[in-house]
Amino acid sequence: MLLWAVDRPEQEALALPEGVTVASIPAEPLRDPDLGLVEVLVPRYRSRTVLEALPQMPSLRLIQTLESGVDWLAPSVPPGVALCNCRGAHDSAVAEWVVAAILVMQRRLLEHLDAQRRSEWRDVVSARGWLPPYAGDLEGASALIVGFGSIGEAVEKRLLPFGVDVQRVARTARPGVSGPPALPQLLAVADIVILLLPLTAETTGLFDSDLIGAMKPGALLVNAGRAPVVEKQALLEALEENRLRAALDVTDPEPLPPDDPLWSASNLLLTPHMAGDTPRRFRHSWRFVGEQVSRLHAGLPLENVVHYCDD
Repeated sequence: MLLWAVDRPEQEALALPEGVTVASIPAEPLRDPDLGLVEVLVPRYRSRTVLEALPQMPSLRLIQTLESGVDWLAPSVPPGVALCNCRGAHDSAVAEWVVAAILVMQRRLLEHLDAQRRSEWRDVVSARGWLPPYAGDLEGASALIVGFGSIGEAVEKRLLPFGVDVQRVARTARPGVSGPPALPQLLAVADIVILLLPLTAETTGLFDSDLIGAMKPGALLVNAGRAPVVEKQALLEALEENRLRAALDVTDPEPLPPDDPLWSASNLLLTPHMAGDTPRRFRHSWRFVGEQVSRLHAGLPLENVVHYCDD
């Protein structure tokens, strides 16, 4: 069995059954003579060259990603090939980024960093719009997690010791978790709104001007899911009017062009889709890849199957 994988240093955590060979994906996949032998593919995130090479892999049986998001890949999966994600491997890493971003924005550290660069000693920050002239704390704050799954559980676990009141929304309502119809009511009272949604037809543009307008004035919007879930122009207007603050680990497009208005937007913390990128997370992902290949090799059911095209 030939496993074709992106070359990463954490691959050392990969343990495979006897008879499985690993080859690194070359810079120009279509020129690789082993394309017809590849049975398992571990691609680089959003690799256009790998997408173009998929039709040239007649032996392909499994595409196993190192991430949980597969919206960029699912439409290109060939018939008869299982697509699996690494759901759960990066829960802790993303949850840590979410909490770090919340603390930075609640304590308004970005403004103090700017003051530091200007050699200004200030014990308070300026009031702007709905934003008060002091930093906020987490104790007693209300946080709404939208897209409550395993990452949401990890975020909640880390927020509760701060004394945060956590509310939850998922696609399907269940005990303790509200459904999408409850969003307007919950947004009106949430100090912090955390988006962990996948990109689907239902979630694209979900946070439009209406839902953004329903948010509590001065609230913080944290998006560690997918950028198109939020209508960019509506968010930009809310930021510039000092009605909201935001912390984004995802943008549309990625990478963000130098002239994009997000770069200069007020009240915004922006990171380049790196919330889940830690060495420990990638080692977890590679261990899961090894477990998946072992299941495939032994004829056992695969885990984390998100798509299977059989026609």
